[in-house]
Amino acid sequence: MKRSVAAPLLLFITALFLTVPSPAAQQKRVLFREDFDNLDNWKDFFFPKIQRHSTYTIERHDGSHVLRAESKASASAIVYNRSFNVYEYPRGRWKWKVANLYRRGDARTREGDDYPIRIYIMFEYDPARAGILERMQHGLARTLYGEYPPHSSLSYAWASKREPSFIMTSPYTGRAKMVLLEQGPAKVGTWQEEAVNFLDDYRRAFGADPPPEARIAIMNDSDNTGEASVSWLEYLEVFSD
Repeated sequence: MKRSVAAPLLLFITALFLTVPSPAAQQKRVLFREDFDNLDNWKDFFFPKIQRHSTYTIERHDGSHVLRAESKASASAIVYNRSFNVYEYPRGRWKWKVANLYRRGDARTREGDDYPIRIYIMFEYDPARAGILERMQHGLARTLYGEYPPHSSLSYAWASKREPSFIMTSPYTGRAKMVLLEQGPAKVGTWQEEAVNFLDDYRRAFGADPPPEARIAIMNDSDNTGEASVSWLEYLEVFSD
């Protein structure tokens, strides 16, 4: 009896469609993309004892909106209004530009610890995962300031000069690491696109896995150097492959 080829061919075609992901399945998963039409999704963050605050406003640029960040011997940030899981959404991307850098900027000293633009990833403290001493320290901080400080942070920064390392420890605390994506004046005045992996960078910086929940913030500060700067962000995106 002659065997029909129709049935095997149909099975092959069916298997092909089942094993090859559709274009939609291959697309990245975006948690949020901020194009800065407004600042409705952001709130101000002020530091204790710092009286002069940086300003964050929306500007028009080439037919679209951008965030303008300006400091004058000041410091403050804006924080996105919801946290996210860095294991589910470990990637970030943005486009930024600086008008100028700081003459006294120095990532190794407290006096020079200022940046015209940086993107903060603040990893939230989890009491259930903390030791006794850490719970005491964070409990005291909560009593003083009304909320827990971050467990740790990554700061993606535009450094004012070339530094000895790509990843550096904050001169204030070992719980804050700075990833110096741009260093020095070569690209001042030009738009630069950055793409990062929060998990990979945290593991390189701290030698450990981060807490799962994090918040993202934007800051331009010049309170230590006493100088002034202007910077811009065109967009900011948090996503997963």
